[in-house]
Amino acid sequence: MPQRARVCEGVAVTEDWEERTAAAWATFDDYEEADAADFRAVIDALVAELPADSPLGPFERACAWDSTGHSDRAVPLYREALARGLSGYRARRTKIQLASSLRNTRQAEEGVKLLTPELDAPSDELDDAVRACLALCLADLGREREGLSLVITALAPHLPRYQRSMANYARLLVQPGE
Repeated sequence: MPQRARVCEGVAVTEDWEERTAAAWATFDDYEEADAADFRAVIDALVAELPADSPLGPFERACAWDSTGHSDRAVPLYREALARGLSGYRARRTKIQLASSLRNTRQAEEGVKLLTPELDAPSDELDDAVRACLALCLADLGREREGLSLVITALAPHLPRYQRSMANYARLLVQPGE
């Protein structure tokens, strides 16, 4: 039976491709650091199956470079994925990962500019990752109190008690005197 294609990020991809890509990522920890190029080759082979203009290609390649310790190589690929129209959940992941890579390449200010609007985006499971990454970027810029406030705000709802107190303490870190 032929695989049905579904539209993902404006590109028809098969469920099989998505499953094989997920399976490749599930093996990432099996690769030794010295074998990072082998892992990237697996991702490159999957990307080669996509249309040349697919935003998923640079996204997956950026993730592979980033995950193997090459933030500098990932940054232009993340930008390319967004420029090609990556949207939805993967676009939000891309912004988080791009901001992290920007921070790692001493461009934390750009990471802050990229993630700050995400604080007002519709809520999803990536909210805490946005706040954590933004906090790290802020800390690199000497704005530790703002970063700590974000982290405590993200943590507070997960606590069994003290949610209200922690939320207030987080607010007071950036609005002292209230």
